[in-house]
Amino acid sequence: MLTASAWFRSLPEPLQQWLQANLRERRLAPGERLFSRGDAPDGLYGLAAGLVRFTGVNEAGQEAVLVVLNPPHWFGEIALFDDEPRTHDAWAESAVTLWHAPQPALMALLAERPEYWRHLGRLLTQKIRASFTAVEDLVLLAPRARLARRLALMATGFGTLEGHSLRELRVSQEQLASMLALSRQTVNQTLKALEAAGVIRRARGAVQVLDLDALRRDAVPP
Repeated sequence: MLTASAWFRSLPEPLQQWLQANLRERRLAPGERLFSRGDAPDGLYGLAAGLVRFTGVNEAGQEAVLVVLNPPHWFGEIALFDDEPRTHDAWAESAVTLWHAPQPALMALLAERPEYWRHLGRLLTQKIRASFTAVEDLVLLAPRARLARRLALMATGFGTLEGHSLRELRVSQEQLASMLALSRQTVNQTLKALEAAGVIRRARGAVQVLDLDALRRDAVPP
């Protein structure tokens, strides 16, 4: 599954081989926390199966859902660059299988092969571009275009998939509302409209993408 990532396939073969030789499998049960905001950096993760939810919580205990990741997705590279604590909480939304490259082994490799930093930098810039797009959408896009844009991004793995897309997105209406700063009622009404147009199909705790091209057209403001 992880080799389906466009980022992984773009890596030089020696780096691909190093990752495959040094990754350690880790499994999480639904609801188990992978790491918390403020935890020390511990390396790079590849999501092979299941869903991981990234959140922030304020002092009143209110949770903001930043993103729900589907496989194949690599994450954790931010802390490689600055060696600072984790920025958010990461939770297993379902049974999860991860592949983990520990921080010390990665740093030793990068000290020996500094040219590999560029490839990790590309992984980081994918996240930065997605973040800029999300902030712009909050300001400029109407709810339907905002929701369509996010669903289209999720279907393509936020740019990590190449040549195919996800047909089913395991994400709830509450999570979509939190990610997009919309009410649950607005999300529900917008999903109904997209379903009536034959673009998506609603399912329990999921959205099925029927027409990705139409979803992308809906994401473009008139």
